[in-house]
Amino acid sequence: MKYLGHLSTDDPLYGYLRDDIVPKLGVKTRSPEFRVYQLPASNHVYLYEDQQSQTRVIGKFFGGLPDLDPEAATRRMEREFNNLTYLRSIGFTGYPHYVARPLGRNANLNKVLMEEFCYGTSLATFILNAIRNSAREALFEKLTALAYFLASLHNRTVHERTVDFTKDSEYFDHILQNLINAGRLGPDEVREFRQLKERWVGQSCMWEDRQVLVHSDVTPPNILFGDGLWVIVIDLERMKSADRVFDLGRVVGELQHFYIQYAGNKWLAEPFIGHFLWEYACHFPDRHAAFASITRRVPFYAGLTLLRIARNGWIGGHYSRRLLDEAGKTLR
Repeated sequence: MKYLGHLSTDDPLYGYLRDDIVPKLGVKTRSPEFRVYQLPASNHVYLYEDQQSQTRVIGKFFGGLPDLDPEAATRRMEREFNNLTYLRSIGFTGYPHYVARPLGRNANLNKVLMEEFCYGTSLATFILNAIRNSAREALFEKLTALAYFLASLHNRTVHERTVDFTKDSEYFDHILQNLINAGRLGPDEVREFRQLKERWVGQSCMWEDRQVLVHSDVTPPNILFGDGLWVIVIDLERMKSADRVFDLGRVVGELQHFYIQYAGNKWLAEPFIGHFLWEYACHFPDRHAAFASITRRVPFYAGLTLLRIARNGWIGGHYSRRLLDEAGKTLR
């Protein structure tokens, strides 16, 4: 994170933090001094730390983003606040599963959502330590914890409705369009990816499971771990109803991406992927049947994740091409 300086007492946010936010954490201070740090994120996300009490809070601003008009920004702010509140209302407030506590939101202050700062070690750290330092056992343990969290999230929020795979198909097309706009896919490749997608659309298994709430952005920076089975989850802006394998495939694709990028071989991730999916399946009455069901569907969502990563501007052209090739193999 990047240190930016102190929050001016003349800034309207200062009074909001002092009078509305910090007191919710049981801290009473008349003249806090907030240091400001910018965090790496797709939104404008900042850490505010009071020098006197050492209290830390996170501010996520939805206003001022180039792709959001003011009304859309307000809706996103409200949606994430409500998502955090809802998951905490169904029990994600203590060991072993914890969702960050929302502290407030204010549409008049550049559409800011305030939430508590959560301590923990990111999934990215455990993956990189497994690759670089052979710390494999720690990664296995944390994937067990993550599987437990996701199974709890999904099983507590099962709908009566079955999966509408049309929505994921449309999202797939949206990602392809991003890649076209970035000049990373030619017409022939686009046609082939669409044909691969249509094969998945035609498979009955993609429509048969019941919908659940999915985190929808289970990327390594958004998953934090404490001791034992502690899992702390942040960034619920994109939570939605979908196939439970949407989340599982995202984790699988991210593991493949890390092993491609840092170890040069996605197959080195396979022991961890198999372990993660097997641990997830243990939270169902018939573990073997659950494992068979989710592994049939995982390749689509893993391939989609690789395409999603390949579209990012921070990904170089050569590596993007590698991801696109791997996505094609995964989807076949």
